[in-house]
Amino acid sequence: MANINDYNKNIIPFYRPANFIVDRAKGSFVWDKNNKKYIDFTAGIAVTNLGHNNKDLVKVLNDQAKQLWHLSPLYINQPAIDLSKKLCNKTFADRVYFCNSGAESVESAIKIARKYTSSFHKKKSEIISFSSSFHGRTMTSISLAKSKHLTEGFAPLLKGIRQHKYNKVGDLKKHFSENTSAVILELVQWHDGIIKADKKFLTEIKRLSKKYKSLIIIDEVQSGIGRTGTFFAYEQFNIKPDILCFAKGIANGFPIGGVLTTEKISKKMSYGSHGTTFGGGPIACAIGSKVVDLISKKKLLGDVFKKEKFFLEKINEFNEKYECFEDVKSAGLWISIHFNKNLTPFSVDELIAKCHSNGLMILKANETSVRFSPSLIIENDLIVKGMKIFHDTVLSLLK
Repeated sequence: MANINDYNKNIIPFYRPANFIVDRAKGSFVWDKNNKKYIDFTAGIAVTNLGHNNKDLVKVLNDQAKQLWHLSPLYINQPAIDLSKKLCNKTFADRVYFCNSGAESVESAIKIARKYTSSFHKKKSEIISFSSSFHGRTMTSISLAKSKHLTEGFAPLLKGIRQHKYNKVGDLKKHFSENTSAVILELVQWHDGIIKADKKFLTEIKRLSKKYKSLIIIDEVQSGIGRTGTFFAYEQFNIKPDILCFAKGIANGFPIGGVLTTEKISKKMSYGSHGTTFGGGPIACAIGSKVVDLISKKKLLGDVFKKEKFFLEKINEFNEKYECFEDVKSAGLWISIHFNKNLTPFSVDELIAKCHSNGLMILKANETSVRFSPSLIIENDLIVKGMKIFHDTVLSLLK
């Protein structure tokens, strides 16, 4: 426990981590300092999509580390070129900007949108965001979310943001005007459990954005890189973004994020108007390039839907018998379970702690919901074993 005491002594308490120290990981397994083994249904919060310590990615990292670690964007490195070409070839985009994280990618996207729209209308700076969203924890991203638990103590927030209820079509048009620069949304929200964007909602966003010449920014920091069964989720929603934010799974845990956009928008950017020291580094881009190759495979993406169905079968079999889940939602290997509060006298925090004790890692969505975001290559037998731990743990808390 001495090491945990050191952690509590030295780290700013922004987190309340699990009460064990991770020693190593492989595939969908994690071991702590006491050599206790856990099945990982978190994948580092939807990051290690190809499993922990993936041998193909370890080789790429080691090979690149022997050649070049860091230069800065003032000098060109080949892995950044390679990754940018692959991302543009796979998507709507013509251009890429690399940064270090999802929150940075959102920050960059807002700046790019405002830079572009202000070039033909100086007052065109307003951003429309949506309730229950999560775009990171920078001042810009918490201003977009406007959630009390994210914003308390950090006022004043960024000006020029208008928020609307997610998936509500009715009065959406009242937020649009000639001053609207962009709309930013997640096609699949996760902050209150897995919620997909409604077709009519997206149709209205597209119509109003076209009418007012505003941009559509899609935040795929967590939904991208195969998580929902396609390389990016927008491929399933009949919508083409003007700007797309990505991060998390792109280098399987090595820090990198970025923005995808069009040539038309890119032309309005100017030298020195935005930048980064570490973004587009050779090691991150080399790993990211290999990740794109591996996750683009049809079999892997097809298996995401098969594994999603398998998870749901196991969850529903349990719930048919015990009726303690109020709702189960999913988007690929991104699953949320919402508990019936009247039938579950325990807290989500208690459940997660007990799951840890029993050898399973899961995520909290909110006070009544948990999330699973395992690696995309998790084996079916581990799904069975992990779900048994989860169900047994729920039953033990129901007694």
